Amino acid sequence: MEKPFEKEIIYRKTITTPLGEMIACTTKKGLCFLDFSDRKDFTKLFHKMQEALNGIITDSPINNEEKQIMDSVEKELKEYFSGKRKEFTIPLILIGTEFQKKVWKELLQIPYGKTISYLQEAKNIKQPKAFRAVANANGKNKISIIIPCHRVIANNGKLGGYGGGLDKKQYILNLESSN
Repeated sequence: MEKPFEKEIIYRKTITTPLGEMIACTTKKGLCFLDFSDRKDFTKLFHKMQEALNGIITDSPINNEEKQIMDSVEKELKEYFSGKRKEFTIPLILIGTEFQKKVWKELLQIPYGKTISYLQEAKNIKQPKAFRAVANANGKNKISIIIPCHRVIANNGKLGGYGGGLDKKQYILNLESSN
């Protein structure tokens, strides 16, 4: 007899940051979602994550792994916003197309305090003509700050876009450039 597909338990918690509330979601394998609750397309991204994981959302940890990962998320974000952390150690679950995952992995290579253009990011993944697709993939990033899409700016040096809002992007870039 075939076993029914099990649902993934997703632990959700609201984390207060200097830029407002962020919603974090973890499973026993890692962080699968972190974004500002006031983001324009928050609900859409959240539901895509839940659907992709076939997940059941809970506001209480079911097992110790989820709680430990969430505790690390909170601790590392607090350290980041206080200027004491430049790299994150949290295991990540990337949810997206293969192209999006490739783009997000490239974002993880951008050093703290540095920025690159969407065009440079496209060149880095060996698809120089795909800078618009790269920008679109950055916009679908479901793990803000830790996957640093805020470090990508327009070719002309302007901020470009940011799902959380340009005011948040500027704040984060200022934070990183001052440390």
